[in-house]
Amino acid sequence: MGLFTKKPIQTSSTAPLYTLGSSKTILLVGLGNPGKEYDGTRHNIGFAVLDHFVASNSEFSDWIVKKDLSCQISTGNLGGTRVIAIKPTTFMNDSGRAVQAVQHFYKIPVGAMLVIHDELDIPFGQIRSRIGGGSAGHNGIKSVTAQCGDQYGRLRVGINSPHRTKNEEKDFVLKSFGKEEQGQLPNLQRETNSILSEYIFGENLPADTRSFLV
Repeated sequence: MGLFTKKPIQTSSTAPLYTLGSSKTILLVGLGNPGKEYDGTRHNIGFAVLDHFVASNSEFSDWIVKKDLSCQISTGNLGGTRVIAIKPTTFMNDSGRAVQAVQHFYKIPVGAMLVIHDELDIPFGQIRSRIGGGSAGHNGIKSVTAQCGDQYGRLRVGINSPHRTKNEEKDFVLKSFGKEEQGQLPNLQRETNSILSEYIFGENLPADTRSFLV
């Protein structure tokens, strides 16, 4: 079972991938690895956050597999903003290929992109947003930056834990959240939904740090 509710995935490309009457377009990107074996892992929190946001808004279409764009895609119109949500079907290290393909196809400027991803340098319980910056060793971010430049928005979900042992980085990010962390995931859902809604209905992405632990 996944962490968050998901909309169904359609394999047909006959459903419309556009909305009418929107004044601006935003691209939301969730980073993760494809495959059920990665569901619920820390490294896939970008997928999980975006899944929950799309499922929480009835304006979004069901997910559609777009092989030519190397991603799953869902679209919606929120408050006059056309929102395109994608989850790359490449593996994490090649995420930028899918992001660039979608960006070019829909002619979305890099400044209208927001990438959601895990970050090991941030403790679990914190979510940080910003425009630009380095990769902090995150291979998905390295790939996106290499393909698209670095001036896109980032929603960085902390996954670090005091229980992580030294030199455990690779295995740690591919493990599921601990029991206590799982109990906090509904709070993470609510906070990330709020941040994404504020971004879509607002004009910019502030540099901010939020905590959701209770």
